[in-house]
Amino acid sequence: MQIETPAALAGPYAHARTSIQRTMGLVMLALLPATLFGFWQFGWPAIFLFFATLGTAVLAEAACLRIAGKPQRPYLLDGSALLAGWILAVSLPPWAPWWIGAIGALLAIVVAKQVFGGLGQNLFNPAMVARVALLISFPLEMTNYVQPMPLFSADAPGFLQSVGISLGQPGFDAVSGATLLSHVRTDLSQGLTLTEILPDMGYLFSGAVGTIAGSMGETSALLILLGGLFLLAKRVITWHTPVAMIGSLAILATLMNLYDPEHYAGALYHIVSGATLLVAFFIATDPVTSPVSKMGQIIFGAGCGVLVYVIRTWAGYPEGVAFAILLMNACTPMIDHYIRPRVYGRDRRGTPIEYADNAEMRK
Repeated sequence: MQIETPAALAGPYAHARTSIQRTMGLVMLALLPATLFGFWQFGWPAIFLFFATLGTAVLAEAACLRIAGKPQRPYLLDGSALLAGWILAVSLPPWAPWWIGAIGALLAIVVAKQVFGGLGQNLFNPAMVARVALLISFPLEMTNYVQPMPLFSADAPGFLQSVGISLGQPGFDAVSGATLLSHVRTDLSQGLTLTEILPDMGYLFSGAVGTIAGSMGETSALLILLGGLFLLAKRVITWHTPVAMIGSLAILATLMNLYDPEHYAGALYHIVSGATLLVAFFIATDPVTSPVSKMGQIIFGAGCGVLVYVIRTWAGYPEGVAFAILLMNACTPMIDHYIRPRVYGRDRRGTPIEYADNAEMRK
């Protein structure tokens, strides 16, 4: 005999509004102001590079899904491939040839994501894998930065000239400019002091607003910070990883600056320079490649901050965020193994907690 359970007696289920598509959409919305500012600052070549990278990422995702025999529509519409291409695009030099973005997108989607099984299975952040591979393979193209030339300004290249730039054809004289990190690193190696290199605090304003040379989406620290605060307000991310990363980087920079202020820059220099804020809010918080527990996220973020400072200060590259993320991605399984969220009714080691009532009942 089959008994029908009334709907009123059925078990309750909680329905959360969170979904992969919503999360990816909110992250892209948070990135939009900094991206649009990058379009305006660097003109048509940056726009062409951006869409070439995103288009290749989506096509690569579709091809991999077809080869694997998986349905294409739900996986393409979740926005994960689009976001991976977006983050990669804003981390590239704005006037890089289109094929730099295309190769990077293929590496991010095919090698760093789909080879591991797709969304949720990858060990390393796809965009950072692509960035590091491009930096090692094409160092000239990946370190060729230009000073901002606002869109439609007198000095900016026109549409057809920008097509030539994107195709890698010379013919437009741009003002090349090193990033702030590269500029300071080079001058320090030549025996200059920070007082001579940075005589005033103008670099803080330029780095905050974004009127400096750099990657397309990381020059304006203020817009990146606003996007990160938006993600915190929407509870897409938590504070643990960003605060730990920025805090550890700031503490190390402050201590070294107190030790030798003429050769080690302070905390604000490291925070507004390079991709510090972009990584802290948008990349280090990737739920797939970062620890699950809150304490694990703090350790992960602190490790990223320490590695960023060490690489920037003593390693061969002036910017170390991508290397720091990949190294800490490799440590994530170990962090999750030793630092686990406490299960209700058990202690941190997984042992059942003895309560007085339970002990008396056993007696």
